Amino acid sequence: MKLKKSISIVAVLLLVVACKTNPFTGEKNLNFVSNDQLFPSSFEQYDQFLSENEVVTGTAESQMIKRVGNKIETAAERYLNANGYQGFLEDFRWEYNLVKDDAVNAFAMPGGKIVFYTGILPVAETETGVAVVMAHEIAHALADHGAQRMSAAQLQQLGAVAGSVAVSGRSQETQQIFAQAYGLGTQLGVMLPFSRSHETEADRIGLTLMAIAGYDPDEAADLWRRMAAQSDGQAPPEFLSTHPSNQTRINNLQKWAPEAKAEAKKYGVTSYN
Repeated sequence: MKLKKSISIVAVLLLVVACKTNPFTGEKNLNFVSNDQLFPSSFEQYDQFLSENEVVTGTAESQMIKRVGNKIETAAERYLNANGYQGFLEDFRWEYNLVKDDAVNAFAMPGGKIVFYTGILPVAETETGVAVVMAHEIAHALADHGAQRMSAAQLQQLGAVAGSVAVSGRSQETQQIFAQAYGLGTQLGVMLPFSRSHETEADRIGLTLMAIAGYDPDEAADLWRRMAAQSDGQAPPEFLSTHPSNQTRINNLQKWAPEAKAEAKKYGVTSYN
């Protein structure tokens, strides 16, 4: 009983003190993993990934990836400085690499390490299409989504321990039922919606960043129409996925594009590449 009470107290304290303000939304987000803890490990893992894969260099495509990344990085810095977040990026070590792989994918690691797979380039089609994906990935890094997912996973594990202690005196069947119900319930009811909310947030932040960088946010919805066509309807139902459905993303991007243009106008951007 004392152990269960102690775990509950620790969980409450973590929720109270472990928050960080999102500079793009102004909201407090769950995050008790500091940059000092996370970034060195992220950088090491990124270097290891590059050493184990074929990095494309010296091509027009690889140069475009770096160019687009640098432009959106600059846009992010302009936004942050203008909104009172000077120095926010001082721990980031931005890097943009193209890796030879047929997967239609790109990803960001904490601290600004970005990978594009060559398989996504035919779907992106243009530099603006690349900018849609790049801005989304950079938004993940800026919003500390990796640290938030780690924090949520730690709370999920803490809850599992507390629950196991609570039912430890029950029958083995009851303990098994709890473990299955807790795992399924937290996955469908908490972790997957949490991940989808990150994807949605990165879409919205990304639109603003690409617009400030001079890329037309109206083209973001077109990119996701091509993504939908490429997937050929094989995506799982949204409630079972870590990502919103393609149609949900298209609808959101169309709705938010005018907001992104209005924000970009504050930085003198009134026309797009």
